[in-house]
Order: sequence, then structure tokens, then C-alpha cells
Amino acid sequence: MPLSGMTGFGRAEGALGDWSWAVEARSVNGRNLESRFRGPPGFEGLDRAARDGAQARFQRGQLNIGLQARRNESAGSVRVNVEMLERYLALGESLITQGRASPPSLDGLLALRGVIEADAGLDEETQRALEVAMTASIAVALDQLAQARAAEGASLTVVLTGLLNRIADLVGQAETVAADQPAVIKDRFSRRLVELIGDSADALDRIVQEAAAMAVKADVREELDRLAGHVVAARDLIGGNGSAGRRLDFLTQEFMREANTLCAKSALPGLTTLGLELKAVIEQFREQVQNVE
Repeated sequence: MPLSGMTGFGRAEGALGDWSWAVEARSVNGRNLESRFRGPPGFEGLDRAARDGAQARFQRGQLNIGLQARRNESAGSVRVNVEMLERYLALGESLITQGRASPPSLDGLLALRGVIEADAGLDEETQRALEVAMTASIAVALDQLAQARAAEGASLTVVLTGLLNRIADLVGQAETVAADQPAVIKDRFSRRLVELIGDSADALDRIVQEAAAMAVKADVREELDRLAGHVVAARDLIGGNGSAGRRLDFLTQEFMREANTLCAKSALPGLTTLGLELKAVIEQFREQVQNVE
């Protein structure tokens, strides 16, 4: 499975009967998978569908899934409270009989408080049908989000591959420069010790041997080999299956550890320069890896 990013957006719309709705799914970077759902009152059961859908598609990232729904007001979404209407009529009947009040008009009666009520209730079958349809829309929005994250992953693959190529190139240059390091260290020690002890051949010979041992310790062959191995491992992760973000993040730490050691062991200005540039590229690689699922 190609790399996937963690940033994206998906949207889906739906309708059933006198109801219509829209679902929006957004995600940003996150160390783990966290999903939040916000839906209309009375549809709390959709929270599970949203969370299950997110877990089935993603492994990392912070997701926000929102569903906004509305009911067509002209489709019988209000009702007349007959009981309340009859109470008003009963209270006014004696006044009308006594001639103290005129018979009420229909629009006047309907304007009385409590006569017109919103009919928000849904029968069980309608509720179930709406939840099924809304769940399908949530799935569509999450699929679109997954596509957006996949597109980001394709872009990240190009960027990360380019940075790995640069790292590999710098490691190759460092190998060439570092080949001269043991001899340079040995020569440096020899010249300095001649200045300090004069022409004492025995002492000089012994100290030169110690200098050679120090030159071996300053050998950066091991660090360069590890860096080259990390490049191969990173390429395998980028081209492999499954979520690679965590493993690439760990590998980036190993990259930086070896680059730091390379700089610490360097006895050549050219090697130090390459080591510093290597660290800069590794840092760019690390920043991009933070976007990988």
C-alpha cells in the first residue's frame, strides 16, 4: 500500500423523505488515531458508525466528522395541539356568550402560545432508515478523505525519495573524503610529537603506534555503513505495505544519531562540512515524515 498522509477533507450529501443532510470529514496530523463526531440531536447512534468507519480506514491522525441535517418545514414538521386549542376555546366561550368578546378568528387561535408545536418525533422505522442512509453518507465522506490523504501520500513519496537520494549522495561523498582521515590523524600526531620530544626514536615510535590506534578509533567507516543501511531501510518502508510513519520517524532518529557521531569524529574540514549538510537534509526528512500516516 503506498504512503498515506494525515491531512485531508471529504464531503458527502444525502436526502431521504423530508430530510436532507451533509457530512464533512477532516483530518490533521496526530501520533495516534483520534476521531470526534458531531451530529444532530436524536442521532447519537451515528457516533459509533463514524468511529468504526475511521478505524477501518485510518491508523493515525486527528479526525473531525460533522453531520448537519435539516427537515423540510413544509413536510408536516409542525402539528396543532388540539387539546391546548380546546382549552382556549373553553376559556373564551363564556365571554363570547356574554357579548364581552368577539368569536376568535382562525389565525388568531393559531397564534396563541402552545397551539402550534414542532413535530420532531420520528417513528422507529423512519429513524432506522435515516440512520442507515446517513451512515452511508459518512462512509462516502470518509472514503473521500482517504483519497485526499492518499494524494498527499503520493506527494510525500516524491519529496522523501528526493531527500533520501540526497542523503545517499552525501554519504557517498563522505566515504571518499573520510578515506584520508586515518592518515591525516596519524601524520598530525607524528608532527606534533616530534615538536614535543625531539628525535628520541624509541619514544617516537611508541607514540606513533598509539597515534595509529587513535586513528582507528576515529575511523567513521561504521557510521557511514549504518547511514547507507538506513537509506535502504527507508526506501523499503516508503515502497512497502502498511502504515510507515512511526517506523520512518524512528529511522530518522537513527539517521541523526549517526550523522552526529560522524561530525564528532571528523578530523577533516571537508568531512565536517558534509556531516553538517547531512544533518540539515535529515532534519528536512524528519519534518516531512511527521506528515506520514
